[in-house]
Amino acid sequence: MLHIVACIKQVPDTKIIKMNPKTNTMDRASAPAILNPYDAHAVEEAVRLKQRYGGVVSVVTMGPPPAVKAIRKCIEIGADAGYLVTDRAFAGADTLATSYAITKAIEKISETQPVDLVICGKMTIDGDTGQVGPGIARRLDIPPLTSVKKVVEVNKAEGYCIVHRKLEDGYEVIQSSLPCLFSVEKEINEVPYSPLPNMLRAARYDPVIWAVNDLGDIDRTLLGLKGSPTIVAKVWPPEKPKGGEMLEGTAQEQVSRLMEILQEKQRLFRVKEGQA
Repeated sequence: MLHIVACIKQVPDTKIIKMNPKTNTMDRASAPAILNPYDAHAVEEAVRLKQRYGGVVSVVTMGPPPAVKAIRKCIEIGADAGYLVTDRAFAGADTLATSYAITKAIEKISETQPVDLVICGKMTIDGDTGQVGPGIARRLDIPPLTSVKKVVEVNKAEGYCIVHRKLEDGYEVIQSSLPCLFSVEKEINEVPYSPLPNMLRAARYDPVIWAVNDLGDIDRTLLGLKGSPTIVAKVWPPEKPKGGEMLEGTAQEQVSRLMEILQEKQRLFRVKEGQA
């Protein structure tokens, strides 16, 4: 039986969130908190592997106490257990400090049952770095398989897995030893509506909550702001595109005008490159 740990994060809904014009930072209070979409696919894939091979799915996250909402959503998807790592000592963590804290939590989880596979979303929509998953793999000293779009096989008995890894011009087939870590693409699966029994269980579920002192031998200098060499000096929204021309007339007239514009741009490009 597999023991799969899915690493998740509760994030602000970036479709709704606003920027603070005075501080040039995200106003997190302006948007509801949701389970990171990529992580939902990670949990769904973990549940599918559990159903396929048998096993247990645990989810773990680091965040403030309200992050229990994201864990309950994972229970609703089909996870078996949830762990929340929350403490003021973790505040202000960048991806390096976050990967350290999550790694210590996974090590504690594995004391009860060894972990065969760790699954993360490709990235979070509030950070877009894609660094935490590989950071966890590095600290656990296991292979990181990034941009996974399909899991072909997970063979615990023989200690290997086979996946398809997404590339810009196709995909590559990779075989890795177990345990290892996947960071998955959204296209790996579709997250269906949860069945009623899962929803009822999620509504009543209380995750295991750990503070920094619960994680055993931990180096506090690697946590929170102290353990975060990355500094975000400023955040701002991209400028809205300017200009543009609305093409009018019949379809043929619009096509003719578009060809004129493209030919003019091509001429200007050749002049700029000294090809005229």
